[in-house]
Amino acid sequence: METPEISVVVLAYRGADTIDDFVASLVASLEKLNLLWEIVLVGNYFEGIGDGTPTVVTDIASSDSRILSITKVKKGMMGWDMKLGLDMTSGKTIAVIDGDGQMPCEDVVRVYKLLKENNLDFVKTYRSTRYDGPYRKFISITYNLCFRFLFPGIDCRDINSKPKIMTRMLYEKLNLNSNGWFIDAEIMILVRRFKAMTGEVATKFTRIESRPSFVKPIAILEFSANLVWYRIKEYFV
Repeated sequence: METPEISVVVLAYRGADTIDDFVASLVASLEKLNLLWEIVLVGNYFEGIGDGTPTVVTDIASSDSRILSITKVKKGMMGWDMKLGLDMTSGKTIAVIDGDGQMPCEDVVRVYKLLKENNLDFVKTYRSTRYDGPYRKFISITYNLCFRFLFPGIDCRDINSKPKIMTRMLYEKLNLNSNGWFIDAEIMILVRRFKAMTGEVATKFTRIESRPSFVKPIAILEFSANLVWYRIKEYFV
């Protein structure tokens, strides 16, 4: 079996109602590249909350051999899900995107093209336009300023924005550890550490009306504590 040129990890937590349409749009975008691709749908779940996502992503994967699914009882938050999805990939390049539709799936193609055209190691989006409310926007701006202060020299405007795409060579260096919401920042800290060649493209970030944000106030404390801890760890690398 030939190696896919691109693997796309889709984080589908609690996405039973929307993930089908999102995957259909993503497949249509990938087909335009005219190359081998695969999608890994991460439908991990907490027991006892009536989440239909595992069934939906399993059904989607059964309809196309290029689509894989993983549906495990969760032992962590976004970082845990992302690591399981990334580990399932086999592509020469690896992208990750949230499957809630806040960022257009067409961005996967855009970051892939920039990566290949400029022979980069890593490319991501930055949210130039946001419709998720002033509170979330304020938190994001503050967080990004703190990140750049603690980790100077990184050419990145928006730490948490997706999709992110990287070469397999870079991914195999990262050895990600975070099981929580800090996973995006950990990726960027390691990209900086390995002096990877990076790029960014602008995107629009839409608001989700159907559910509240999964990022609770406690996550802000987690972000802050981890930023300081990872800054300290830099002195011992």
